[in-house]
Amino acid sequence: MKKKLFVKTHGCQMNEYDSAKMIDLLQEKEDFELAESEEQADLLILNTCSIREKAQERVFHQIGRWRKIKEKNPDLKIAIGGCVASQEGEKIIKRAPSVDIVFGPQTLHKLPGLYNEKERSNENQIDISFPKLEKFDHLASPKAEGPSVFVSIMEGCNKYCSFCVVPKTRGHEVSRDFKDILNEVSKLADQGAREIHFLGQNVNNFKGMHNGAKSSLAKLIEEAAKIENIERIRFTTSHPHEFKEDLVEVYGKVPELVSHVHLPIQSGSDRILKLMRRRYNVDKYMDLISRIKSVRPEMSFSSDFIVGFPGETKEDFKDTMDVINEVQFDESFSFIYSPRPNTTAADMSDDVSREEKKERLSILQTRLSQLSFGYSRKKVGSIQNCLVMGQSKRDPGQLQARTICNRVVNFSANNVDLIGQLINIQIIDALPHCLRGTLHN
Repeated sequence: MKKKLFVKTHGCQMNEYDSAKMIDLLQEKEDFELAESEEQADLLILNTCSIREKAQERVFHQIGRWRKIKEKNPDLKIAIGGCVASQEGEKIIKRAPSVDIVFGPQTLHKLPGLYNEKERSNENQIDISFPKLEKFDHLASPKAEGPSVFVSIMEGCNKYCSFCVVPKTRGHEVSRDFKDILNEVSKLADQGAREIHFLGQNVNNFKGMHNGAKSSLAKLIEEAAKIENIERIRFTTSHPHEFKEDLVEVYGKVPELVSHVHLPIQSGSDRILKLMRRRYNVDKYMDLISRIKSVRPEMSFSSDFIVGFPGETKEDFKDTMDVINEVQFDESFSFIYSPRPNTTAADMSDDVSREEKKERLSILQTRLSQLSFGYSRKKVGSIQNCLVMGQSKRDPGQLQARTICNRVVNFSANNVDLIGQLINIQIIDALPHCLRGTLHN
């Protein structure tokens, strides 16, 4: 009888990718199958994220809920992975003895062995080491579960922004081999993938080896676009400092590259950007936006914003709002600053009140929502070439597609054979978070 596995994921797309790989590994090597609920599982895995404030507490709250399940089923194993696991290590088991296994983002490939050793010896297992790219040599064969798939091309980050814990939890930047990535893309395309989403903490600083020399994300995009059945290519997350000219130029060479890029600015104040150690100023960022638009005029941009960074004044916040209004970002992410352990910003004096931070965040998010809805309304009446992603989660009678500018479109259709195809859809309505359309012949 197969053992049952349940995985809960916190955080970013990298974590979603890692969780999918954990599932594939355990299904392939240990013959697990997915449980329908936590109560049915023989192994519970929490893949954690440490970006936001109180991330550790969120983890321990979840462990507390799972501990009650384990009290009823003593054979249940609990494994904690991801960035909080990397950050806290054995402290997790000391605080929560119900946890059996702790592993980091770079050791997820060791999970089957850690599980087996726990079963054999009943001793807790901890491995939060950083064996660079070793995990990619041990992962299960790539699987395309739908028309759009993630492909991790690099790990870690060397930027050490003053607010960010990622270099400490995921390690230094390492890029996968160019040929290995293309082989994975080809296998996924053969299984029905039509859109490839390249992932990395600092994805546009990819330097995978190709023909004996370091290559670039731009070159990888060009070569991936040549693979049969690959219709669209995306990448996340970009750092403006590493957005080189060849990557700008590739928008004019590769029509498969979508007309949307997530380009986090974090703040519109040069003073705050310097404190954040972002390595660019507003003028350089705006010049980059302009250069990308000169190659791809219909380009849409999304961004990340941190509100209330230590020392942020009303003038600094106004500078951020000025950038937002000038660029007119679409679908951005914004947060109140939260100090993270082992970061330099955590030691900075923070004289911005919580009330002021919340008010600024509300102003910023309201404006971003207005811009996003305005962008959607401009699409009403237009014909958009869309990739059909699957059935709508809210209405099985509708299919869901995505425009080349990253807008979700729901439309009525009974033909599931359309999934994975590029089709033309006429946009008939704009809703706060999506578009509605009809098939256009």
